[in-house]
Amino acid sequence: MPRALLLTGDAAEELDTMYPYYRVQEGGWDVDVSSRTMRDVQLVIHEFDPGSDAYVEKNGRKLPVNVPWAEVDVERYDALIIPGGRAPEWIRVDADVRRITEHFFARNLPIALVCHGAQVPAVYGLLKGRKTACFPPITGDMENAGATVIDAPDVVDGNLVSCRGWPDMPQFGRAMMEVFSKSVNSASA
Repeated sequence: MPRALLLTGDAAEELDTMYPYYRVQEGGWDVDVSSRTMRDVQLVIHEFDPGSDAYVEKNGRKLPVNVPWAEVDVERYDALIIPGGRAPEWIRVDADVRRITEHFFARNLPIALVCHGAQVPAVYGLLKGRKTACFPPITGDMENAGATVIDAPDVVDGNLVSCRGWPDMPQFGRAMMEVFSKSVNSASA
């Protein structure tokens, strides 16, 4: 059975995290959640309030962790998922997060980036020359990292699939599973 690694931390957006988490399982994959420690991750809910210039945030569910970043054996996994929210801002400074992310890019394995999730590979220079979607306010950051930002709900660039955020989940989920399945099917052929 193929296995995906969901790389996250506290303040990951709940829908950005839970939708891909369940979607890959629905598609016949196992998925492990990885964070800094084994403590449950505190997810957050981002809502758009007409009385606020930015999204508002409240606590969401807690997500159990299967493996801390330092103990991730990257060879066990066939795909990587990096959800959005505020977690990508701080997880990207961890050396093990870099090690894990660079592994998937170097081996051209499937990578799913949701919303702010693109901040993780962008800071390592891994999006240079690549097409990606992202939460619109970070478009400049992605362009400064050398990426071409596409304003669409499901951007596929080879092994990389991305979206702008949780409103894109129906289109993104289908595209993600196509990219993931294609990779596993070519590996077993």
